[in-house]
Amino acid sequence: MLTLREMKELVLENTLRAYSQELFAGTSGNLSLRDEEGKLVAITPSSFPYEKMGLDDIMVIDLETGAVVEGKHRPSSEWRMHTTIMKGRPDVRGVVHTHSPYATSFAVLCRPIPLILIEMLGYIGGDIPVCEFELPGSEALGTDVAATLKNRNACLMRNHGAVAVGSTLDQAHLRAIYVEDAAKIYSLALSTGGKVELIPQEAAEAMKKRLGLPD
Repeated sequence: MLTLREMKELVLENTLRAYSQELFAGTSGNLSLRDEEGKLVAITPSSFPYEKMGLDDIMVIDLETGAVVEGKHRPSSEWRMHTTIMKGRPDVRGVVHTHSPYATSFAVLCRPIPLILIEMLGYIGGDIPVCEFELPGSEALGTDVAATLKNRNACLMRNHGAVAVGSTLDQAHLRAIYVEDAAKIYSLALSTGGKVELIPQEAAEAMKKRLGLPD
């Protein structure tokens, strides 16, 4: 079982790595990790520059109430979204919210990313849907994102960005990378003017059965 310090270390490590990978810019984006008992969440602080972020800047909040348990800042303004996702998906411990440019461009278009790569089934669970627009930081946003993630491990947030989840923070981070990769490939394919071919339905169904995914 991870200690609070180890949880904070993982949040900091993945946050700085995501920042270096340009999954977000400025102080946008946020990451979190739930403890194994389902009581506490380590989460990035609100509006704090990543290049200055250290271990003591990572916040710890109560999963149920959002109350600060440890830390000297305000937790991410999106803490409601993170905790709502975790409460709706007990299998989820890691949440990564990005503003990666290719994925966010499709969020601005309100356009899902269809099943164009077979890897999307293994990492995302299928295509990448778009949730409805809700104000950042609101309970409504958390509820809508959680509902959109019912059978997926990632989704786009209309006019906002993207979110990926996992049983670990490392897994959620990897899925966030695959979301941006799929979005980039889809964007490049569309730019050629040719027809984008999706994974054949029978192949998708066979892969779902192999992976044990719901229909």
